Amino acid sequence: MPIKRVAGEKRCALCGADSRSISSYLGLCGKCIRGEEALRIARLAHGSLREGLGLPPQPPKGEGGLSCNLCANECRMATGDKGYCGLRANEGGTIRTIAPMGNGLFYDYVDPHVTNCCSSWFCPAGTGAGYPRFANRPGPEIGYQNLAIFFYGCNFDCLFCQNESHKDLALGHPKPVEYLVRRIEGDNGISCVCFFGGSPEPQLPFAITASKKLLKAFPDRIMRICFEWNGCGNPELVREAAALSLVSGGNLKFDLKCFSEAISLALSGVSNKRAFENFEMVARRLHPRRPEPPLLTATTLLVPGYVDENEVGSIADFISRIDPVIPYGLLVFHPDFMMRDMPTTSLEQTVKCYEAAKASLERVHVGNLNLLGISGMGEFLSML
Repeated sequence: MPIKRVAGEKRCALCGADSRSISSYLGLCGKCIRGEEALRIARLAHGSLREGLGLPPQPPKGEGGLSCNLCANECRMATGDKGYCGLRANEGGTIRTIAPMGNGLFYDYVDPHVTNCCSSWFCPAGTGAGYPRFANRPGPEIGYQNLAIFFYGCNFDCLFCQNESHKDLALGHPKPVEYLVRRIEGDNGISCVCFFGGSPEPQLPFAITASKKLLKAFPDRIMRICFEWNGCGNPELVREAAALSLVSGGNLKFDLKCFSEAISLALSGVSNKRAFENFEMVARRLHPRRPEPPLLTATTLLVPGYVDENEVGSIADFISRIDPVIPYGLLVFHPDFMMRDMPTTSLEQTVKCYEAAKASLERVHVGNLNLLGISGMGEFLSML
């Protein structure tokens, strides 16, 4: 018999366990999170959150509705329905988007190299890898910049989201591709463009079109095209985006949030199955064509109580069966969004996850170590 849940209590609604590593909003512990009853509770939590934001509780599957295949959710919108990302709706039998055709809903800013990018520990901007074809210098690109393009909207609903402002679609202002061309024209220091958010999947057609035009507009400049995404996009669009990163010296960062589909459904609202399918597709088809500097990487946020060494070990094993040299980054969690009552990842959990990843992979890095009072990987490794 399920234990009655008290709002705000850090106690599992199913087994009654009481722990700092239980999200009071979700109300489920890591051990119980995989069951059917847990999935029902998680759906209610996501539905309540999304209703308050004016977003569908689940990807719509309206019978006879209009289909959108830009991401793995594959929404079918009946008249009046809105897509899960909130960017599209069926208005009178036609799919309407917030951003008009040829425009993207985003804001942008420049970030001086070496940035806090999750790939900077191995990419051309952070290390000079691929110089002179893909990097302006044989070492870190000090003096150059990344143009960060933050997309509004996402096909996931992560309770631990670090950039939840993407959900407020009213903040975004549609901009055409030409805006980005002019933006880069006026700054000779921009050497890479990174699409993130939110996540690029719901706006991949715009990102791909923009990338092609940018590479054509600046053929004599190093202009790396990078994507940071959850990976659950349309496979053909993912392949096309990956090809642009391949030729430009850019990097694809798959945020493999967990290995278990049940944990993904509980923490992120939707399945993560497509992310692993797309990762393997890119790894087998395109990654071998440019292993250095690496085209492909994965990261995992170490959410206390939920994303442990077993999840990380399974992800690392999956990657290693394709290529054990593919870089894998682990990120120390800090409380945010609907999981602000959670603790920061402990040093013990970080070490266990690092060792689980290193058991299968050759290149493993830990980011956000400053949250643990550690200056960098050198200090961390000295503690093992």
